[in-house]
Amino acid sequence: MKPHQNIARSTMMSYSNKVLDHYENPRNVGSFSKDDDRIGTGMVGAPACGDVMRLQIQVGVGEIIEDAKFKTYGCGSAIASSSLLTELVKGKTLDQALLIKNTQLAEELALPPVKIHCSILAEDAIKAAVTDYKKRRTALHESTI
Repeated sequence: MKPHQNIARSTMMSYSNKVLDHYENPRNVGSFSKDDDRIGTGMVGAPACGDVMRLQIQVGVGEIIEDAKFKTYGCGSAIASSSLLTELVKGKTLDQALLIKNTQLAEELALPPVKIHCSILAEDAIKAAVTDYKKRRTALHESTI
């Protein structure tokens, strides 16, 4: 283990193994092209702690989320919440994705109480991404009429 990893790990000892796993091995990091009309982007932040989360969903036939990507600048809990969320939304319809609540993420990750706001950010991010996708689809549809 490199010295910086040892320091990071020692400061994260109060986190669950699942948080550590998603933090150290985040799933679906990256981004999609903003020009793709199948993409919805949600950008949210928490002014109190400085965490910023960008979630993108790629939507296919039947409004099913085919893929999801994220970029999060923040603590381990914010990264873990984003990573877990991308796994949970894949294969769900937009309406099903909107039913994912921060409490589900917080429980699955066993977030400490002081980190619950990270799961709230993730819930806000999926809501924002779905809203953005629907606005883009409406605008695209109206421009073709």
